[in-house]
Amino acid sequence: MTSWTEKSRHSTGPFYKDRRRFEHWYRDNQVYFITARCRDRFPAFASEKAKLIFWDRFDYYTHQAQFTPWITSVVDNHYHSLGYCKTGEKLKTMMPRIHGSVAKLVNDLLPERLSPFWGDGGHQHYFDGCIRDEKQCRLAYRYVLTQSVRHGLCRDWREYPHTHLEIELEVGVRRALQLRAFLEGVPYKRYQNRAD
Repeated sequence: MTSWTEKSRHSTGPFYKDRRRFEHWYRDNQVYFITARCRDRFPAFASEKAKLIFWDRFDYYTHQAQFTPWITSVVDNHYHSLGYCKTGEKLKTMMPRIHGSVAKLVNDLLPERLSPFWGDGGHQHYFDGCIRDEKQCRLAYRYVLTQSVRHGLCRDWREYPHTHLEIELEVGVRRALQLRAFLEGVPYKRYQNRAD
């Protein structure tokens, strides 16, 4: 039912200076965690208008790509999203379209253009990862849900208008298990040693 669609890299070699190169995996029928930050942690989304631009473009392109966000949160300099990707190849076009349009339109609001707009200091404009199992899914969901609280923007995530909950956790997990939409059999060290 699930098949590899593609791996992307900026170069044909899997290693650079003895380190594995970052790559995106485009895989059908997967639950994905996606996150991106403005370059140098610049607060490009500090204004309400900038956040509304993000939501407009994010909603438009995720719908076009048949990516179903479960939960997404945007704060002043980054966003996180957890959702279901039906067709991995569409993720390959969805991300540059979201990021390109958001960068252009938000830059139009800023007193000085931020170029490049996205990035973490390397060549990564965003991080995406296939969720391995139910445990990782629950942890990622809670992580996105509580972004606004951890950043001191509110005491309860429900008070923050820029955390959009589209699919309840239990509904999403149940459906992902039915569809076998977790990347089973690939361990993720970060979560292996944590207690449930």
